[in-house]
Amino acid sequence: MSAPSDTIKVDPAFLPANQHHHEHLHHSKAASPRPSHDIVYTHGNTLDDVHVPPASPLSHGGMEKDLKSHDMEKGDGDFSESLDSPPPKRENIAKRFYRSHKWVFHLFIAAVATGWWIASLVLHHDNKPWVVPFLFWLSIVVRMVTFYVPARYVMVPVKFVWVKVSVPFVNLFPEKLRVPLSGLFVFAIFCIGAFASEEAADNNRENRAVSLFGLLVALAGLWFTSAHRDRIQWQPVIVGMLIQFIIALFVLRTGAGFDIFKWISDMARSLLGFASLGTSFLFSEETANLGWFSVNVLPAIIFFIALCQMLFHWGLIQWFIMKFAQFFFWAMGVSGAESVVAAASPFIGQGESAMLIRPFIPHLTLAEIHQVMASGFATIAGSVLVAYIGMGLSPQALISSCVMSIPASLAVSKLRYPETEESLTRGKVIIPDDDEHRATNSLHAFANGAWLGLKIAGMIAASLLCILAFIGLLNGLLGWWGRYLNINDPPLSVEMLLGYVCYPISFLLGVPRTDDLYKVAKLIGLKISANEFVAYNLLQNDPYYADLSPRSRLIATYALCGFANFGSLGTQIGVLGQISPGRSGDVSRLAFSALITGAISTFTSASVAGLILTDQDKFIPAVISAAAR
Repeated sequence: MSAPSDTIKVDPAFLPANQHHHEHLHHSKAASPRPSHDIVYTHGNTLDDVHVPPASPLSHGGMEKDLKSHDMEKGDGDFSESLDSPPPKRENIAKRFYRSHKWVFHLFIAAVATGWWIASLVLHHDNKPWVVPFLFWLSIVVRMVTFYVPARYVMVPVKFVWVKVSVPFVNLFPEKLRVPLSGLFVFAIFCIGAFASEEAADNNRENRAVSLFGLLVALAGLWFTSAHRDRIQWQPVIVGMLIQFIIALFVLRTGAGFDIFKWISDMARSLLGFASLGTSFLFSEETANLGWFSVNVLPAIIFFIALCQMLFHWGLIQWFIMKFAQFFFWAMGVSGAESVVAAASPFIGQGESAMLIRPFIPHLTLAEIHQVMASGFATIAGSVLVAYIGMGLSPQALISSCVMSIPASLAVSKLRYPETEESLTRGKVIIPDDDEHRATNSLHAFANGAWLGLKIAGMIAASLLCILAFIGLLNGLLGWWGRYLNINDPPLSVEMLLGYVCYPISFLLGVPRTDDLYKVAKLIGLKISANEFVAYNLLQNDPYYADLSPRSRLIATYALCGFANFGSLGTQIGVLGQISPGRSGDVSRLAFSALITGAISTFTSASVAGLILTDQDKFIPAVISAAAR
């Protein structure tokens, strides 16, 4: 029998009145007496103020005086205050002055930009393109204005017009016919853009028709092998292909687009000259002019990465990525995480772009994981872009291919692996702060970038050395084996086998049906099996490829512009698996599908370029290699 409840004895040690509550070396203010059910939680993130219970009066006589008058370890001072509330940092005088008078600074910057723009129009109206200085001036002025005028005052009217004009027009058609009609509309735009212009050199309408047929074959293959054909959302597919085509039209057909991308490529080329100053100091001016890969390309990569790290510390790169991501998020209806990674991949690379959404990776859907990897495989990073420009490849083709890969990767991935789950970032675009890896200041960021660039340059050099040596080993073994079958001229090699395997791809891209078909096929095979560095090096330096037609060379430049190779497959699995070990199984299961999808995305850019390119000679720079000449 248990004793009645009113006779139960309570241990006096558990009574609140007898609890030990005061502030000393190991007790903070949060140890003050409170009801047992009153639990204290923190609110928000690490940047918010943490809410703690109010301090309790000290219950030991004389202890408060002792604590405030003497710090047992450090000497005099308020020990409890130093533990719980560190003194606030003093705001920098320059920042405080800027905050108080920022409108003066903004007005001055806008006035200087306006004066510079007007002077450039007066002095160079007949010998320099007007669009670049105009866009430069416009971007500065718009940024100054948006400090005071919210963007909603512009976007709300745009949204109103869109809802009042576009939505009623779409509602005129039955819901079942909207997707087929949208597809036919985009196909009609492709046909008009491809076949309305005059023929030029080997870019005749027959070759353009082959490129269009190859694009349709790629999309049909993705649909046929789709993981969930009945769950495909056609908005990202149709809109993505349309945006890719419009970007190509703007770059390859309009004078303004050519001028803008030529200016960007000229700026990228200038980086090579700036990096050569450091190379001349470390070695000699004669060494810097030798044209060696190790002294001309690798130093430019190191400098470019250091510069990007500093721009990232300032927030400029995140700002551009966010604007790109918001556009594709709105236009294509993809999740915020997918749009951020797709927009960031051409700028910072496949591993670094995934780091931008690191907190969300454990919670990504399978379709989002597939998309994150496909975006990384579909393009190249800005660091190696500078290297390829230094090798003499077409800067406009490389840069436009990187931008075209953003909508293309989203479109083909949503066709190959549609979304079947509810995304955590659907409806919002977020780039979380990374306090763990944040640099202290600009100098710290630049130094970290130099060290990161050195590691990446070393990795590229080591990878090229090992891959080229391994291909040489395989060629030696295959050549020995082929001689017993009388395969001597040319000898059996890896390039020969890959050329036959990738021959249909080269044909469907629209390469002229000459010897160029087999040559471009060999380059594509090398790019997938080894990497694009090896393929681009042969394209520029091997005399075997020196007689490629301008159309074939440009299509090859687009087709090779991606990280879709077996080496990058390991990189993607390693990076995502390290960020979220719990998802490593899903990453490994989807990796090969994402690799093929990324490669097809790059090939669609090559097909689109083959569709609309007319004056290809101005996009092909002179081959700088003596061997090719």
